[in-house]
Amino acid sequence: MKELDIDTWARKEHFHFFKQFEEPYFGVTVNLDCTIAYATCKDQGISFFLYYLHKSLQAANEVEPFRYRIKEGKVYVYDQINGSATIHRPDGTFGFSYMTYHEDFSIFARVASEAIARTQQSNKLVPSISGDNVIHFSALPWIDFTAVSHARSYSSQDSCPKITVGKMKEDAGRKSMALSIHVNHALMDGYHVGQYVELFQELMDGGE
Repeated sequence: MKELDIDTWARKEHFHFFKQFEEPYFGVTVNLDCTIAYATCKDQGISFFLYYLHKSLQAANEVEPFRYRIKEGKVYVYDQINGSATIHRPDGTFGFSYMTYHEDFSIFARVASEAIARTQQSNKLVPSISGDNVIHFSALPWIDFTAVSHARSYSSQDSCPKITVGKMKEDAGRKSMALSIHVNHALMDGYHVGQYVELFQELMDGGE
């Protein structure tokens, strides 16, 4: 982790402008094509949830602003971003998990599966390990939504991106699902979200 030099940052004025807002987050919802990714998972017998979660984290780690976090008025760049995903439990509740990102999918899948098992076997909401270097993930596989809003505590500083996926749907042989992305406007703009969406889709389509 290193501190970003705000004074030489091209977005210096944008940062100071938006960090004053009570609600500095903005969000977009797009359709993510899952046709190739879903077929890949079926062919290889791997979890589609873990597959798209891995690709999402890969994209977040490659698009630098998704690794920016605000701490005490300063901006820091994390070396790596991990995942904190909501995990559904048999009793209808959920818990927050913590999944360390690994470039190698097989390693990530093992680590993430262990995190899922721990969360499902616990009745605690928040994991013992977490931090700012995470993406907050939510899955709503029951709903084909067109927009999402998030519960937020305005009294506490938050700069972690929040990503939500919806129910998979099929039309004319193509599979897709809603992808909602909320980010802190003090740290990035629509241009950077566009970079993320483009890369995420490329990775889902088999890109490296």
